Amino acid sequence: MSKPVFAGTLFVSAAFYATAVDWLESHLLKCPIKRTLLIDCPGCGLQRSFIALLRGDLAASWHLYPATIPMVFLFGFAMLHLKLDFRRGAFIIKFLYIAIAVIIFANYILKIKTHRLF
Repeated sequence: MSKPVFAGTLFVSAAFYATAVDWLESHLLKCPIKRTLLIDCPGCGLQRSFIALLRGDLAASWHLYPATIPMVFLFGFAMLHLKLDFRRGAFIIKFLYIAIAVIIFANYILKIKTHRLF
């Protein structure tokens, strides 16, 4: 008798997750820099990339904004470090932070060079 209850709960959870992701996708924030200057800022694409990541599409997430996956990893690692206090955790967090900054900068330079700012 417990299997149908579990399956029903799993179905409701999956439906709620899909609805929540759809809601997030329909309520994206508008970029004030793009609205004012009519060009992408270094953070443009992050929200759409995160939605793609929530949908499980890693390739689309990476294509939209390459720093999203490392950011999620950094956030998860930082939470684990706060709970478990890894010996080299602070160094790893600093390294990831710098690596993400480099990825964001390189992605923006690539956007400028390939004229994908508009």
